[in-house]
Amino acid sequence: MSSFTWTAAADGQRADVALSEAVEGLTRSGAQKLLEQGAVCAGGKPLKKRDRLRAGTVVTVVLPEPEPVDILPENIPLDVVFEDRDVIVVNKPVGLVVHPAPGHPHGTLVNALLYHCGDSLSGINGALRPGIVHRIDRDTGGLLIAAKNDAAHLALSAQLQDHSLARTYQAIAVGGFREDRGTVDAPIARHKTDRKRMAVDSAGRRAVTHWQVLGRYRGYTHIRCDLETGRTHQIRVHMAYLGHPLLGDTVYGAKKPVPGLAGQCLFASGLRFVHPRTGEAVSLTCPLPEWFTRQLQRLEQSE
Repeated sequence: MSSFTWTAAADGQRADVALSEAVEGLTRSGAQKLLEQGAVCAGGKPLKKRDRLRAGTVVTVVLPEPEPVDILPENIPLDVVFEDRDVIVVNKPVGLVVHPAPGHPHGTLVNALLYHCGDSLSGINGALRPGIVHRIDRDTGGLLIAAKNDAAHLALSAQLQDHSLARTYQAIAVGGFREDRGTVDAPIARHKTDRKRMAVDSAGRRAVTHWQVLGRYRGYTHIRCDLETGRTHQIRVHMAYLGHPLLGDTVYGAKKPVPGLAGQCLFASGLRFVHPRTGEAVSLTCPLPEWFTRQLQRLEQSE
């Protein structure tokens, strides 16, 4: 058994919502399960999922032993950018699903991590997502961090919440931006009629993306995006919301698929975090892949 504490930030927030937001990757149903087990307490008393927290309330969570993992390790090659006994950072290729789900029972990053790391992965996210602190889309490549133990996972989740774990992306968007930089602060929720999509929705969770122009081309713009939050499809949704869907992203408004792209032209190029054991700053970058630079070359040639 292990435990951790966190201080509630929002006043009046439900306990299950607050817990799921405090631990990145912990689903609301997973938070409710911990609450039902009496593992979440404030002032020495167990909380119920519908209890409302006051800002500043100190909450203690006792974590159960990790569930046995039924997922089979698979010898899938990994491009490891950084690794020690606490964390591993990989350059995920486009097309690789992060964790098993309906339709993708194997051949995922989690299968590859289990083969590479053995039993050294955190168990907070349960049997299907061991080690996974945050996710990126199947058709988005780039840097992704995983935790090798629960202490590292909780520390990294806290950094996601206070924004000291920084994620930088590069993308090619359709159209020209009038400004050189800006911020999109627009809440995101599941689309009301198409459950496979997300949408800007006043009832959604707050989502903030900072963007900067890196290059301008005829009809397209090369941009950098820094995430302040990490909602599903956040950059894709926010750029479409601005009227600039990502090149190749037919889900959110691009007119047609692009030869040489598996989907959207989006790459997780940078990652910065505080090491959970040493407290030292770690800054990692990854060069743009060939499929991305090929699109930039194509745009340059069309000038």
